[in-house]
Amino acid sequence: MHLRLILLILAVFSMLTGVHAQNGELALKANDRVTISIGGIPDSEVAQIKNIYTVSDAGTINLLYIGEVRAAGVKPSTLQRTIEQTYISREIYTRPTVTVSIDGDAATARMVYVISGCNKNGPVPYSPGMTILKAVGVAGGFSPFAKPSKTKLLRNGVTSEVNLKDISANPSRDIKLQPEDQIIVPE
Repeated sequence: MHLRLILLILAVFSMLTGVHAQNGELALKANDRVTISIGGIPDSEVAQIKNIYTVSDAGTINLLYIGEVRAAGVKPSTLQRTIEQTYISREIYTRPTVTVSIDGDAATARMVYVISGCNKNGPVPYSPGMTILKAVGVAGGFSPFAKPSKTKLLRNGVTSEVNLKDISANPSRDIKLQPEDQIIVPE
């Protein structure tokens, strides 16, 4: 009964604190590096778990006592809760507190790609909240031969036609981008 109460309290606490932590969070992907810290466990074992882990090509990280944990496609705050709950449910630790953060430049290494029609075509560093017009601006604006009304946005293999002339006239219709989006402005 005592363990169930602790699990319930941890779940509620994780839900309440995770809401704020997830704002602007990007899901992890293969080769991302994450720093994992842990508390609430014997000091002699902290050093064995606290480390920088690289998400494998298979999308997992390998942790002491619990083995492979799915990380790709998961936000750091969700991974944190999964690790805590796994240690608890397997009765390895009773009250672990885990912190997961994207290490170094991995958080900013996400890109969107401006394919043509701008003064500086190529990868543009993604930032949370970035819109298609902001990406075009970072890419130096439209080239003199660009046809912004026939722009294409390629996301997850799906192509959509976007009229950037209309969006320029009405910025409230600007489209929020996701990492790996491709913007093709024909010339």
